[in-house]
Amino acid sequence: MRCHTGEKPFSCSECGKSFTQNGSLKKHMRFHTGEKRFSCSVCNKSCPDRAYLERHMLTHTGEKPLKIHMRCHTGEKPFSCSECGKSFTQNGSLKKHMRFHTGEKRFSCSVCNKSCPDRAYLERHMLTHTGEKPFSCSECGKSFTENGSLKTHMRSHAGEKPFSCSVCNKSFSVNGYLKRHMVTHTREKPFSCSECGKSFTVNASLKKHMRCHTGEKPFSCSECEGVAPVGRGGVSPSKSTALSFPFPLHNAPLCPRSIGPNDRNQRVVRIGLYIGK
Repeated sequence: MRCHTGEKPFSCSECGKSFTQNGSLKKHMRFHTGEKRFSCSVCNKSCPDRAYLERHMLTHTGEKPLKIHMRCHTGEKPFSCSECGKSFTQNGSLKKHMRFHTGEKRFSCSVCNKSCPDRAYLERHMLTHTGEKPFSCSECGKSFTENGSLKTHMRSHAGEKPFSCSVCNKSFSVNGYLKRHMVTHTREKPFSCSECGKSFTVNASLKKHMRCHTGEKPFSCSECEGVAPVGRGGVSPSKSTALSFPFPLHNAPLCPRSIGPNDRNQRVVRIGLYIGK
């Protein structure tokens, strides 16, 4: 939203120039310090940032900046990945992409030592430490670390669902939701339990299932404190102890102690007490 409000809270102590993001300020400071971390593989010329290096590389490849720019209008992408076939408008973009296949991670986080394939990825990762969320929704105020996440979120307000199932035409706002939906048609269950071999369509279901083996019951009833076992077909009776569960209660209005295995229409059935499973 700062691009709309004009807010630039990060200022250079040397020249006073201001920026919307802290990462942009850090890049700018290299021009004052003389730090040049990127070197040309052809002539060894050093550059202060990757964008500067990419522009310099054009002097070797002979490509013209206008020609490259025109590709965003023509849709031309002459540089293709030999591994997955994805295409790019610039050779530099292809080289960055190849690191995801080779596993090369040249940039490390100074806080947690996490390695990243490129500087842009590292800058996005650093926001998890600073807590900065510069992209805010104009509708509800929710903030995000990435502009892409904000764009995805905005679809929930606009009702936009650009991803459609090729089988049943059901639409989704996020491509990931479509992928999870597709397993209902393929019947694929790629997530298997290492204890009993039971398979699931999504990883979240597997994680819930694993609590049956570990005995973990992180959710307690707010009406009656304590712990009681949960059995197949409903809640097993307990005379002196209260209840805890392997799944959240979702603000159910009734204590599960009073719910029988056949009360399928009660909201509390949603907590996952194995009813009907």
